Amino acid sequence: MPLPQDFVVTPDQLCVGLFIHIDLPWFSHPFSFNSFKISSAEQIKTLRGLGVRHFRYDPARSDKQPAGATTRATPAPTPPQPPATPAEPDANPTLAAKRERIARLAERNRKVVEVEKAFVKAAGVMRNISKNLFARPKECLEEVGELVNQMVIAFLDQPEVALHVMGEHPGGEETYFHGLNTSILAMMLAKELGFDRQRSQVLGVGALLHDVGLADIPDRIARPRHELSPPERRLREMHCEYGVRIGRQLGLPDPVLRIIAQHHELADGSGYPKGLKGEQMDPAARIVSLVNYYDNLCNPADLAKAMTPHEALSLMFAQRRSKFDARALQVMIRCLGVYPPGSVVRLSNDTLALVSSVNPQRPLRPWVTVYDPQVPKDEAIMLNLEEEPEVNITKALRPIHLPPEVHEYLSPRKRVTYYFDGDPRQGRSK
Repeated sequence: MPLPQDFVVTPDQLCVGLFIHIDLPWFSHPFSFNSFKISSAEQIKTLRGLGVRHFRYDPARSDKQPAGATTRATPAPTPPQPPATPAEPDANPTLAAKRERIARLAERNRKVVEVEKAFVKAAGVMRNISKNLFARPKECLEEVGELVNQMVIAFLDQPEVALHVMGEHPGGEETYFHGLNTSILAMMLAKELGFDRQRSQVLGVGALLHDVGLADIPDRIARPRHELSPPERRLREMHCEYGVRIGRQLGLPDPVLRIIAQHHELADGSGYPKGLKGEQMDPAARIVSLVNYYDNLCNPADLAKAMTPHEALSLMFAQRRSKFDARALQVMIRCLGVYPPGSVVRLSNDTLALVSSVNPQRPLRPWVTVYDPQVPKDEAIMLNLEEEPEVNITKALRPIHLPPEVHEYLSPRKRVTYYFDGDPRQGRSK
């Protein structure tokens, strides 16, 4: 439920017990959620350091009213917008095109950095939820729902950028990144498939928690870096049933339990635990099964076995398409493109390039950023292959095999430290 727009306080009026909302992007502050009840003086200190002039608050969800405030405070003023300056026409078309290219590249890189921050933060929130799931099940499940809502805002409005960020596996905290990858991609497909808000919410929660049963499996078997023996494989496959048992203990609704139970079932009946086929599977579970399979190919525990997104999609479509819901697979290929954003490719002129965005009408001709050591990285050449009929993609490459200078040039990302610390209860609603 959105907070009232006209109940606001200044930073000096903040107090413990006040339920507030931070009107900043989710990734730009250290709290787990934008809305929460203040629980400590340390949180107040952090909030005052954000540079925000006003905070919205909800009197109904607050333990006390802010000191010195009237019952109905003055609405927060809208910050003034700088007047638009009309762009001067550039007499040199070549220079104008270069400036346009540089601006497009800079904007894409900015969006990637923003989405990556949100992605890393979401993984941290999920880690803290997982740590406290059994101790505080009701509160944690509420936080899972809120996390799904935040993910919709942070990722689904910029799907290509989100796919790019998902494409680079960071290493460490694999469980949390896998759950996020699965949930984000599942909700992208749901949006394209016409799911309503409620069904998408259920799907997002189920995808986030689909591997919850691994908590009851020894770690060396749950996240193996060796070939499992038949008994070990059978034990690992039990995580679907264990997940349903855990889900019932936590009070998860039946639609989420079905996703947990069926996320390893396959449309041709070759999955587990029950060997269900096609229509026997829950529609949401069919989506999670598809994207879970894809992400496991791209981001296995043993990174030496990782496929490129192009390799994974090609394998799934060319050799294993009977295992998946046909429509969901078709939609996924359309969303990701033949060469998903973040794919490193070799062009027919022997140039290396990074796929920047897909072309749904012509999936073999995406936008690419070209590696050219003679051109500064922040002025890199961006090509729309639809406008370059003489240039084709000949091969998708694994980033791990690239020379360091090429990887550094093509990656728009500054490496973010993938660790999560601080108080897991910080910013948590009570």
